[in-house]
Amino acid sequence: MRALRILLVTLVVLAGLFVAADRIAVNLAEDEVAKKLKGQLGAASSGDPSVSIEGFPFLTQVVTKELDKVKIEVADVTATTSDRQVRLSNVTMEADDVRLSNNFGTAVAERATGTVHLSYADLSKAADEGVQVSYGGKSTSGKDQVKVTASAVLPMLGRTVERSVYSTVSVTGGDTVRLHADKVPGSRIPGVEDAIRKKIDFDRRIDRLPEGLKLEKVETTKDGVDVSMTGTDVRLAG
Repeated sequence: MRALRILLVTLVVLAGLFVAADRIAVNLAEDEVAKKLKGQLGAASSGDPSVSIEGFPFLTQVVTKELDKVKIEVADVTATTSDRQVRLSNVTMEADDVRLSNNFGTAVAERATGTVHLSYADLSKAADEGVQVSYGGKSTSGKDQVKVTASAVLPMLGRTVERSVYSTVSVTGGDTVRLHADKVPGSRIPGVEDAIRKKIDFDRRIDRLPEGLKLEKVETTKDGVDVSMTGTDVRLAG
């Protein structure tokens, strides 16, 4: 019995050491992935990425060079499109079946999903000068909507007009956010609709997404818009 107790204690100690070593290894790996992501983003991100590698034991995942699940969150990412910058308040991503190669320098997820959050302040800064984007409340059908306010000069009338419209936010081309006014008040007046739409209708490309991810759909909320994304063979690093 004494020998059995010694054996059991030894096994418990060894198991504890294995768990501790496994957790240390996963923490080091999370830090390394975060550094690589930070390097890829460069000056585009003012915050450090938060990385969580899930699944136990981690060491066996290293041996097979395939991680079960990796969760990533990055705040304050700046995308550049044309002469405009688009600030992404928060980017979250969940990657499954991540394959490691090139001495762990490359990480490619078999599939990944995520969300890009843009506040109304972000959208206003991404718009033309003098354009304000805000939450527009509920439509008559109960759908959340975006309100866009802008002023435009009408040469034919010799004056400046201001209009507030409700716009639809959508995605196009898998990498671009689009704002388009549903209707422009005063559109029967010659030149009004064209002048206003030149200010309030715009596309902004998001150029900081990992290769393989595509924007899919938009959900409007009181705090901003959430753009969901998905993809296969998504390159996280390398």
